[in-house]
Amino acid sequence: MVRPEHAEGDLARLIEQQTAKIPSHWFLIGAFGAMGLSLGLELAGRRREGRFVGQWPTPLLIMGIYNKIVKTLGTR
Repeated sequence: MVRPEHAEGDLARLIEQQTAKIPSHWFLIGAFGAMGLSLGLELAGRRREGRFVGQWPTPLLIMGIYNKIVKTLGTR
């Protein structure tokens, strides 16, 4: 049972419909790519950039989980 005050708006529904079109494995590939790029930057002596890119995998994996949930449960 969905209560009216918990209903999602049109914008949230639109975002979920669009993100559900992205294959889930792209987020995993992006996270591993960011890890590799971060390692490469660190080894090249560009520590600041390496640390910046090194923070990308966690949000990418969280977006991948969200994508999988939207695909599994759908929009409500």
